[in-house]
Amino acid sequence: MGGVRAEKEHLNLILGSHLTTIHDTLQVLDQTASSAFEKVSWEDVIKMADQVSKQATTVGMIWTGDMPESKAVEESMASYFNTLQGFLLLSHGCTVGAGPTLSSCIHVSVKQVVDSSFRMMKETVSLYGTRSESQKLSVPQLVGAVWEACSALKKTPSTNITAIGREMTRVAVSVKDVLREMKELKPGSSDDSGDKAVGESCAETESEPHDDNSSEGDDDIGNDLSPEEMKVAERAIAVVSDTLSVVKELIRSITGLIKLEKPSDNSEFVNSLEKLLQLCQELGKQIDEIGACLYPPQEIPSINAALEKIHSTIDVVQVEVAALQGTSDVFLEACNALRSSLRQLVSELSSSSIADLESKVENITLTNN
Repeated sequence: MGGVRAEKEHLNLILGSHLTTIHDTLQVLDQTASSAFEKVSWEDVIKMADQVSKQATTVGMIWTGDMPESKAVEESMASYFNTLQGFLLLSHGCTVGAGPTLSSCIHVSVKQVVDSSFRMMKETVSLYGTRSESQKLSVPQLVGAVWEACSALKKTPSTNITAIGREMTRVAVSVKDVLREMKELKPGSSDDSGDKAVGESCAETESEPHDDNSSEGDDDIGNDLSPEEMKVAERAIAVVSDTLSVVKELIRSITGLIKLEKPSDNSEFVNSLEKLLQLCQELGKQIDEIGACLYPPQEIPSINAALEKIHSTIDVVQVEVAALQGTSDVFLEACNALRSSLRQLVSELSSSSIADLESKVENITLTNN
């Protein structure tokens, strides 16, 4: 028994050494590779990930029978971490010329492979010396997690343009989700023509799954809004709907430009797209802010501040798109429609503030009497 304990301690020491080496290598990936290095293709990374998957399978097979010998576990660790190290170095080579968005996508995907590998190896070493069948049953699941992480690399964007486009789409989906939540603020008995317009603007994104059986109490949220607050909510819905249209048209404009001009993944073009992505994310942030401020009591100053930021952001977006020569009439129409919705909401907020002030003055008068 003492010999098994000593062997397990030895394996833990070796494991610790391997984990430290991989961790140090992963830190290098935090920095984009220098342009002086030769760029590695993402296909090569995927091929190396297949080797990691095969090594994980080998690790799992060791535990299918009786307790393996210490030497077999040690050798499988060395082989696995050697392959994982090669995978990390190739992944780093893929970041040559990568902008912030692509670099982040690569880092997240690679980190998933590393994290699942660490969990698998720690668990297998912890099993050494035990005959617990329940513990051994966990090994196939851990191996499967490594397979999934490696397989997910095939869905990771391999170019700056693809990575940025995917992130812009996420902003559109996020804005659409806020729009759906805001529509729930409306009382079920209200007959508002805005529902139709909002529905049409989201027709392209309604295919995503939606839980219509979410908390039953949610249906009563809108009943807490006063008539004045309802008017603000309706105007805000128009702003969010038009913001969604702007983001969609921005994506279409960039996609059309790419298809027409076929620009290379050069730094100047990528920098412009990165800036547009940041502007999109700013729009999404302000839409989140407006959505959060609509619940009673409505935060009028915060909504006004968000509207100002959206207006200024749209101006910059138009300038950036024009610089890329990707401006279309439909895109301009979407921007102008959003500006109109912004003005209408600002006007409604002003009226609502005056009505609120008059109500407070009236209450003060009544109290004094």
